[in-house]
Amino acid sequence: MASTDCDRPESKLAAEIEVEAYRRLFPLPYYDRHLAESVRPDGRALGQARETTIAVGPVSSANGSALVKLGDTTVLAAIKLEVMTPSTKSPDEGSLVVDFYMPPICSPSIRPGRPADTAPVIAKQLSDAISSSGMINLKELSLVSGKAAWMAYLDIYCLNADGSLFDAALLSATAAFSHLQIPLVSLNDNGRVITVSEEQKGKSVSEPLNKEIRKLAIKNPPFSLTCILHDKHILADPTSEEESVMDTHVTVVLDSKGRLVSSYKAGGSVLLSRSMIKNCMELAKQRMEELDEILKESLSAMEID
Repeated sequence: MASTDCDRPESKLAAEIEVEAYRRLFPLPYYDRHLAESVRPDGRALGQARETTIAVGPVSSANGSALVKLGDTTVLAAIKLEVMTPSTKSPDEGSLVVDFYMPPICSPSIRPGRPADTAPVIAKQLSDAISSSGMINLKELSLVSGKAAWMAYLDIYCLNADGSLFDAALLSATAAFSHLQIPLVSLNDNGRVITVSEEQKGKSVSEPLNKEIRKLAIKNPPFSLTCILHDKHILADPTSEEESVMDTHVTVVLDSKGRLVSSYKAGGSVLLSRSMIKNCMELAKQRMEELDEILKESLSAMEID
């Protein structure tokens, strides 16, 4: 049977080039044609998130760490604990500092020598979400009332930015805190709190403050889902291309019990209706249940290893 012109490899290649050219020149009409069929260019349904993986403990020098891949978006979270003097207002609590980094390697839009505008915004949202959810009790970071407590430095690095950065960052933070191990500490002869090194384990130390390495009690960890609103469509877990083409973004943060922690709307021309808010909340709840299960499986796999 003779092949038609459209079956030839050169014809298929020409068609693919034509489609890609149309996608670059007219991105919004290109997406509109897909959305009319309730599908996205990458084959996902509108409310479907990308494949997500969590690897806990990839940074051996950190007290807690996690690597999260959300589609092609990749972030690494690392927590380092240092002894500090607590504030007079909260003598029985430790502290948390959150930083989010976007080096030029993570995206072509990030220029060397210039910090990304979105990095401090995401860092603030992360700090607020962790605090509002009550995931960690800062009193657990206290060592000696009014004299010593842990300062937890949470640093999150974006290795590849392909959309939904906050969602990936929050998931990495939650996983890193779930993996966090609080080291052994004791008082030295001068009354200062010091960490007990591996070499000192089993040897006598003066006035040990904790007898074993322990983990924080993680309570109702937060998870989030970012959606794009375009006309009457809701797209869950957008890629960076989708975020650049459609400008109304909504992020919903829920704890593991399904309670609303916070929500953000980043500009855009689409007005939120009650039905849209309800649909976003339902998608966020489904996603929270998925992510909670993925996190539990990752932590269980680490314990088995």
